[in-house]
Amino acid sequence: MRKKILAICGSGLGSSFLVQMNIEKVLKELGVNNVEVEHADVGSAVVGAADIFVFAKDIAEGLRLDAPTVVLESIIDMDELRTKITQAVEEYGLT
Repeated sequence: MRKKILAICGSGLGSSFLVQMNIEKVLKELGVNNVEVEHADVGSAVVGAADIFVFAKDIAEGLRLDAPTVVLESIIDMDELRTKITQAVEEYGLT
């Protein structure tokens, strides 16, 4: 079964799309190809919509989600994203 990571931002447009593309780069570097990555608005962050949700710290402060999450201090820091996505892939068995 294909796993799913959902990048979330306020409107589901610009920043979540940027994060989606960067997650896809990291997954490719890791050799993980069985994970679908999409982006959406904060209203789409509901349990069952994805296996892992990724969003910025400012979104996390107002979102209570009982699901696996990756919270980013900076959505443009590739080193942070690489580290956290690598940990999430291992922790949640997405390899």
